[in-house]
Amino acid sequence: MAEAVTDPNLELWPIGNCQVSGLIDQSASLVWGCVPRVDGDPVFCALLNGEKRDSGVWRFELENQTSVTQHYERNTAILVTRLESEDGSAVEIRDFCPRYERSGRMYRPVAFARIVRPVSGVPRLKVTLNPMRDYGATIAEKTNGTNHIRYLVGPQAMRLSTDAPVGYVLESRYYRVEADQHFFLGPDEPFVGNVRSELRRMEQSTARYWKLWVRGLHIPLEWQDEVIRCAITLKLCQHEETGAIVAALTTSIPEAAHSERNWDYRFCWIRDSYYTVQALNRLGALDVLEKYLGYLRNIVDSARGGQIQPLYSVMGEGELDETTAAHLAGYRGMGPVRKGNAAYKQIQHDCYGQIVLPTAQAFFDRRLLRMADDNDFESLEEVGEMAWKMHDQPDAGLWEFRTRQEVHTYSAVMSWAACDRLAKVAANIDKADRQQVWQERADAIRAKIEDKAWVENGQEGGHYGASFESDYLDASLLQMVELRFLQPDNPRFQSTFTAIEKTLRRGEHMLRYASEDDFGLPETAFNVCTFWLIEALHLAGRDEEARTLFTAMLSHTTESGLLSEDLDFETGELWGNFPQTYSLVGVINCAGLLSRPWSEMR
Repeated sequence: MAEAVTDPNLELWPIGNCQVSGLIDQSASLVWGCVPRVDGDPVFCALLNGEKRDSGVWRFELENQTSVTQHYERNTAILVTRLESEDGSAVEIRDFCPRYERSGRMYRPVAFARIVRPVSGVPRLKVTLNPMRDYGATIAEKTNGTNHIRYLVGPQAMRLSTDAPVGYVLESRYYRVEADQHFFLGPDEPFVGNVRSELRRMEQSTARYWKLWVRGLHIPLEWQDEVIRCAITLKLCQHEETGAIVAALTTSIPEAAHSERNWDYRFCWIRDSYYTVQALNRLGALDVLEKYLGYLRNIVDSARGGQIQPLYSVMGEGELDETTAAHLAGYRGMGPVRKGNAAYKQIQHDCYGQIVLPTAQAFFDRRLLRMADDNDFESLEEVGEMAWKMHDQPDAGLWEFRTRQEVHTYSAVMSWAACDRLAKVAANIDKADRQQVWQERADAIRAKIEDKAWVENGQEGGHYGASFESDYLDASLLQMVELRFLQPDNPRFQSTFTAIEKTLRRGEHMLRYASEDDFGLPETAFNVCTFWLIEALHLAGRDEEARTLFTAMLSHTTESGLLSEDLDFETGELWGNFPQTYSLVGVINCAGLLSRPWSEMR
């Protein structure tokens, strides 16, 4: 019998429907899934539950199992897993969360669907279904009927409706699988209709939804499969009810082993979301942008012209108190497991630009169902006022330092971008007086950045510093071209790029910074920074090197085609929360930059 996988790793396969999501591991186990939404209680928490392998999990396992193979159905979020045993018996498991239009609305229940099909021999299967509650504090109490099991996972319950033998599921006992079996874990209400026919219909409708969504994407000629998979996963990171986009689906996967850099990423960072909608917009996925713009309008309304937080809950809640889950051991026992994120209290001035930039598109893009109007411009000017007011004030920066503040160059450049784009919007809607105001402000911020952020360095030509007060470097300076603050051939950008490569590059990877922070020296590369390096190499005309590095980064993706936040630049192992939107954005953007044009199709 093959040895079971007991040591958690990031070879995980996301499923979801923009309401709930789950992560399936290499043993066909649902090891992470929160209800009733992404930032809810992880009823499936085996990923962070230490050696408690059978708690917080939903696993299918063959008797004398020898192998597992997995893939997604093409252009969908439906996972197909094949389990084989030593006698040649095999089953196929199809995992998905239903998502399709029904009765004029998108049907996306708080539900996980799993279909088991015998495909060879006479397989004997064991089902282990033990959801937990209160962040791993207890196994959920359960009751059952003839064809269902009810799990009390919190104030509400979930119900498993199935045509499999309920007794075998309750006792986690091996049994023969002689026909297809269907499992629907969803709302605590009687399942309407025949579970077999209904789940097959749900699967077909869900597959059709995803295939039609992918069909509308504008993708590059090369790396199509990689881009499509990243695009689908980015969409799964959006909470469709409000339009919020979370940074990742998990909490507390450490950035490096035993580093205690364990953070809860199941929230909407204004910064991360900006990069996500920017990448998906380049693919033509306007549905994500439109939903997110609605979320931003609510955030701006709630702020009433005041300070914008760097992150909010998917429902727009501002208070995200950070505590620890005492009953969860953590990823590979490397706690703590955090819920909530104290970064919401931080001052991060780059967020104003990251609200203005995606919103500005709504004044120009005639494809949108709702284009922005004068009222929206007035609200956006309030955000711009804050950018202008705070452009030269200290903040925690995009890397969210917890113990120090400086005037970070990236934040100042984002403030410049806010004023610059407001000037362009004003010109587009014939407000010449406001255009002049915002252009003058943009020019003033530019002059200050050139004066305060530039560091002379003798014969080496100098470079921009990461902050106005210091001369250290960080990878965010490479974004000065992407934000259109500088042109690629600008001598100051070129000398800054040279200095960044020399200081922060580690072979095929890039650090975000090399100086000590609140937790010491960084131990892993930050994946999005490596993609920024690849973009900069392309802009510098070093395309062959850029393609080589891009290929190397793709070799580090999981079998599901995805990336986490961080990577050990010596061992190649992935670390950090998963799947990380920043990293997937990097794949999409670099593929678009480096791909041969469609005119060369052959």
